[in-house]
Amino acid sequence: MTVFPPTALATFAQNYPEVPHKLVHTLGSHPLLDLEALAELAEALPAASVEYNSADLPIGIDRKPDRTGIPIGETIRRIGESGSWAALKNIEQVPAYADLLHSLLAELRAAIEPRTGAMLRLEGFIFITSPGGVTPYHFDPEHNILLQVRGTKTMTQFPAGDPRYAPDAVHEAYHTGGGRELRWEDGLLPGGTEFALAPGEALFVPVMAPHFVRNGPESSVSLSITWRSKWSFAEADARALNKVLRRFGLTPRAPARWPASNRAKSIGWRMLRRFGLAPG
Repeated sequence: MTVFPPTALATFAQNYPEVPHKLVHTLGSHPLLDLEALAELAEALPAASVEYNSADLPIGIDRKPDRTGIPIGETIRRIGESGSWAALKNIEQVPAYADLLHSLLAELRAAIEPRTGAMLRLEGFIFITSPGGVTPYHFDPEHNILLQVRGTKTMTQFPAGDPRYAPDAVHEAYHTGGGRELRWEDGLLPGGTEFALAPGEALFVPVMAPHFVRNGPESSVSLSITWRSKWSFAEADARALNKVLRRFGLTPRAPARWPASNRAKSIGWRMLRRFGLAPG
C-alpha cells in the first residue's frame, strides 16, 4: 500500500528541494504510531535517542530545556495531561520502524535523486506533544517531511539561507559542534509562513529552514522522515570551513543554496579534518 498518492508525489517533485509545501498522506492510524507502541519504543531506545521536556516553552530558548522528571513511558501514555514534549530519535534502530521509514522514503526516491543525488543517512523521528505545546525556534540539517498522524499543529517556517532568520555565525557554530537553537525576536514573525497540519497532512521542510511549532488543543503525534544528500553535506562542510576562516579575520561568503555545489569549501574542510587540523 502506498502512503503518498500521485497528486502528492507530483506536488513534491515540483517543489523539491527548496520550496516548502504541504502534501497529503494515507498513513492513518498506523499501529506502530499509537501511544502504547510509542511508549514501548521510547522505553526500548537508548537514552541518547530520547529527548523530552516540558511543552510549555517560549518560541525562543538559548539551551536545551530541562526534563520534567516524569518517566518517558508515563510521559507518552499520559501525553494528554503530562504537559510534555517528547522526541524519539533515530527510530530506524528498531527493525519495524526502519521498515516503515524506508518504505515511505522509497515512494519519494524517484523525485529526489535526479535533483540532489543519492539519498544518504535515512533517519526517522517521532514527536509526541501535549495540547498547546511549543517546539522552539530552530533549524535542522536534513531534508525533512513531517507527517501529521494525530492531533493538529501549526509550523511557522522561515526562508532557508537568509541570515536575518539564522545568522551565518550560528550555522557555523552548529556545524562545528554547537546547538541549533536560534535567537528569537518578535520582529521576525512577519517573515514566516504558517502551515497548519491536520491528520493526513504533511509538510516538506527544506534543509536548515528555521521554524517553530505550536501544537493544537489536542495531543499530537508526528512522524518526521529525513534524508541527507551530497549537497546538504557540502553545505555543512562549507559552513564549518567558514568558521575557520573567521578565526583568521576573514569575512567568508555564506554557502550558496541548491543547485550550487559548494564543492571547493567542502573539499577544504574535509582536508583539514583528514590531517587533524579542524578545530573543535
